[in-house]
Amino acid sequence: MREIDYPQIEHLVRQAGKMMLTAQLTDGAVHEKEGGANFCTDYDVAIQKFLIDHFRALIPEATYYGEEETEGVEQTDTGEYVFYIDPIDGTTNFMLGYHHSCVSVGLAHRGRIIAGFVYNPFTDQMYVGIRGQGSTLNGRPLHLEDKSVAEGIVGFDCTRYNEGTGERIDILFEAVKALYRRSLATREDGSAALGLCQVAAAANVVYIQMVLKPYDYAAASVIVEEAGGIMTQMDGSPVPLTGTCSMICGTRTAWAEAKEIVDQARRTIQG
Repeated sequence: MREIDYPQIEHLVRQAGKMMLTAQLTDGAVHEKEGGANFCTDYDVAIQKFLIDHFRALIPEATYYGEEETEGVEQTDTGEYVFYIDPIDGTTNFMLGYHHSCVSVGLAHRGRIIAGFVYNPFTDQMYVGIRGQGSTLNGRPLHLEDKSVAEGIVGFDCTRYNEGTGERIDILFEAVKALYRRSLATREDGSAALGLCQVAAAANVVYIQMVLKPYDYAAASVIVEEAGGIMTQMDGSPVPLTGTCSMICGTRTAWAEAKEIVDQARRTIQG
């Protein structure tokens, strides 16, 4: 494994985030993608291209798995090193001036995420996780206390274009209703990467979502795990780095409670 300049990757992610702060979303800068209420802006594409152009100098042999099409770059999840890039996680928030969006970059080595960087430029919050070295928020080490659902906030997201079947979204809201009744509060903020990182920082005690892509959670996965959290699919199976998956993430106790609630919600909806 090569020596990797993690501080330089963090610096580049910060620079990419600052591009959001100066954005001018004029007519023609927002584009619809496949699925309902699914958008991309010129800034999503520009940020992803900026990152890839600079990452090539750091790890020339790396390949890229990004959310947006970038001219001249083959989007793939194969290779010794793979960067998983979500240039703006929370694009709808970004479009509408709801300042809860981030740049999310995960780096995998031989199919395992080894580093993650999630930066919200609007709050200047940088989450970093390095495999075996811990995770931090603006340099402050993150260590989770094992709290229950009743002791914290439950985060979730319900992206319109990923809702899938009516049954799937019904299961999600049935579970959220039960979690709402057991927790201190629930929050839906529109950024999976930030929702997951808020588990690592103990702002959320658990986070759930029905459909996510690898670039949504690749960076946050190592941040959460290095802080002592658990992240799996809703059936308890490992989270993959290909395709789509569901998500339960939390402290050990809250994760187990949330999984039980989701299982019950599925039985209730499916009969």
